Amino acid sequence: MDTTNSVVAVYDTHLQAEHAIKELQEAGVDMKSLSIAARNMHTDEHVVGYYNAGDRMKHWGKVGAFWGGFWGLLFGSGLFFIPGVGPILVAGPLVAWIIAGLEGAAVVGGVSAIGAGLLSIGIPKDSVLQYEVDLKTDKFLLVVHGTPGAIANAQDILSRTEHSSCTVHGEKVFA
Repeated sequence: MDTTNSVVAVYDTHLQAEHAIKELQEAGVDMKSLSIAARNMHTDEHVVGYYNAGDRMKHWGKVGAFWGGFWGLLFGSGLFFIPGVGPILVAGPLVAWIIAGLEGAAVVGGVSAIGAGLLSIGIPKDSVLQYEVDLKTDKFLLVVHGTPGAIANAQDILSRTEHSSCTVHGEKVFA
């Protein structure tokens, strides 16, 4: 199991997550190092479809503009149905980590496909379990990965946004 340096921030609303992504982008953070995941289970959204056309994802619903706006910025997208959680939309490298985690049998008892992806990059199981609870309660996970220096920069930016939690995983850099 390779450890990837990452920072995971949890947001209560899509507006908070969107603001954080814009802050990261304006600060010059590589958007290919960013992933976002959220549950797609709001009855008031009336989602009727999802598809990926090249580098553009189409999603209809109340937050369709939120998701559609980031699909061109983030690398990869997917929709996973996770028993006990429901449909989860994912954009960014986390899609590949989920697939690699499942293919590499990194699934450890009690975690979902999202958890397998997070475990595969070295995020501790207790943190993974908390992130799964966050997803179940309709929160948004924002994951940035990279070098320890890049993660320190991303954490500094994210710490100034309105988040529920912001945690660094992997090698820590002390200034």
